[in-house]
Amino acid sequence: MKKSSLLAVAALTGVAAMALAGCSSSSNSGDDNGSTDAGADTAGRACVILPDAASSPRWENFDHKYLEEGLKDAGFDADIQNAQGDVNKYSTIADQQLTKGCGVMLLVDYQGAAEAVAEKAKAEGIPVIAYDRPFTGADYYVSFDNVKVGEMEGQTVLDGLKTAGKDPATAVVVYMGGDPTDGNAAMFHDGAVSVMEAAGIKPAAEPTGVWDQAKSQTNFEQALTSLGGKVDGVWVANDTNAAGVIKVLQDNNLTGVAVSGQDANVAGLQNILLGWQTATVYKPVKDEATAAVETAVSLLNGDKPSTSAKLDDGTPYIQVTPQLVGPDQVKDVVAAGDASYDDVCTADVMAACDQYGVTK
Repeated sequence: MKKSSLLAVAALTGVAAMALAGCSSSSNSGDDNGSTDAGADTAGRACVILPDAASSPRWENFDHKYLEEGLKDAGFDADIQNAQGDVNKYSTIADQQLTKGCGVMLLVDYQGAAEAVAEKAKAEGIPVIAYDRPFTGADYYVSFDNVKVGEMEGQTVLDGLKTAGKDPATAVVVYMGGDPTDGNAAMFHDGAVSVMEAAGIKPAAEPTGVWDQAKSQTNFEQALTSLGGKVDGVWVANDTNAAGVIKVLQDNNLTGVAVSGQDANVAGLQNILLGWQTATVYKPVKDEATAAVETAVSLLNGDKPSTSAKLDDGTPYIQVTPQLVGPDQVKDVVAAGDASYDDVCTADVMAACDQYGVTK
C-alpha cells in the first residue's frame, strides 16, 4: 500500500468547531454493564469500545481519559468500555451498548471485531467512527497519518545505522511488524519499507507481526539465532514490541543497534535515554482524541464532519500529525503530560534525564 494510493488528498482541513448541544451528561468509567443516568437521551450518547490494555498502555491511561473528558465537556454522555483483548467480550459490550442506545459509535478495532459491530450499528442508523485503526464499514476514520508514522520509523533505522557507521545496503536489518489483523500495521510497514529499501536495505528476516511484547521477544530471538547472532538494525513497529527486542539485545550484549518504535511510552522513552532505542514516533493521544471527539460531536449534532483525505475504500480520513522523538525530545513528551517525570526518570535513568534536560 503506497501513500499515494492510500489517500485521495494528502491534507487535512480539520474538523470544524461547532456549537455544542446541551444534553444531560453522565460518564461511564468502563464497567461491563455500561450503566448511564436514567432518562439519558440515547440520541446524544457516544458509545466507545477500546481494544485492550496489553498492546499499549495508552488505551486506558490516555485515550479513555481524553475521550471521556472531551465528550463530557461537550455535553454528551459517554459509555466507554474496554474489550480487554477478547473478541467475544467486544461483541458483548457492543450489544449492551446498542440495547441501551447510541447516537454514535467510536470503535478501536480488535482482530476484526469492530466490523460486525459497525454492521449492527449502521443497520440501526447509527454512524460509526473508526478510531486509530481502520476497518471496513466505518463512516469516518480518525487517526494519525500512519504511513507517515512508518516513514519516521524507517528514517529512525537509517539514522541509527548512520550513527553506527553502517552502510544500509550491507546492514543486517530485521523487520518486526505489528499484528496483520490491525489495518494500521500495513501502513506502518509500507511507510517504513518505502524509506528503508529506497536506501538499499533488504530485510534479513521478517517474523510474523504481533502486538505482544513477549511474542515479539521470542520471534526476534529466533530471528537473531538464524542470523548467527548478527544484527545492525531492527525496524520495530511500536515501543512495546521494541522492549522485547531490546531485552534480547541486552541478553546478547549487542550494543549500537538501530531500533525504532512508536507511542512514546515510558519504557520506550527510557530506552531512548539509555541508548538502547534510537527514537520513537510520538503520537500525542490528546490530539487524536480531540479530533475524534470533534467528529463525534459533529455527528451527534446532525452535522457532517469536514475532511479532505480518504482511505483507498473511500472512507473519509481525519489525519493527525505525529512527531519524531529522540533523546533530545523526551523532555517535550514529559512536559506535555503524556509521560510523568517520576515514571521515566527512575534511579537507573536519572543521569540520562539530567543529561537531556528532562525535568518535572
